[in-house]
Amino acid sequence: MSSSSQAHDSDLFAEFMGDVTPMAKPDTVSHFNRSSKPTLAQQEKRRAAEQAIQLDDNLLASEHVELLDPHDFLTFKKSGVQEGVFKNLRLGKYDVDATLDLHGQTLVQARKVMYETITDCHERNIRVLLIRHGIGEKSQPHKGLLKSYVNHWLQQLDCVLAFHSALKCHGGLGSTYALLKKSAQKKQENRELHAKR
Repeated sequence: MSSSSQAHDSDLFAEFMGDVTPMAKPDTVSHFNRSSKPTLAQQEKRRAAEQAIQLDDNLLASEHVELLDPHDFLTFKKSGVQEGVFKNLRLGKYDVDATLDLHGQTLVQARKVMYETITDCHERNIRVLLIRHGIGEKSQPHKGLLKSYVNHWLQQLDCVLAFHSALKCHGGLGSTYALLKKSAQKKQENRELHAKR
């Protein structure tokens, strides 16, 4: 290639690239001064989330809980519950007043329906609730996931006095008896009944 054609190519190249600015060197990092102030859209999204939390009076925790083996017994009683009462619950000697079936529900759904059902049962003076949660042998990502959460949630509810895995005839390790407190109305009725004697 002749020197005149190289010069011509060089001129052409310079003409094409005349308004192009060179890139920063590879080791140069540009720091953008990002504003720490959230955008209006972010502020609105946060406000909506906070309102949703305030409207949700469900006290049941949704964070990670200790995972149980699918074949573990669920057993719990609050202090003050008589041993005889707990034994009768454990042996299935109380009539089951209501049943809650959680099979096939997500944790979010189960948390909501469990809280609402137990609250409603307590208000209506239902004393023994049978909760069908399954053992979770095939649950993903962990075995016994829903059962583990049911165990945790039942301990959080003030109106739950005790619970125990059910007898085989009621679902065995895949179900749990929950003993609920008497409602405030029922307690008042009992006081009035005893005062008249």
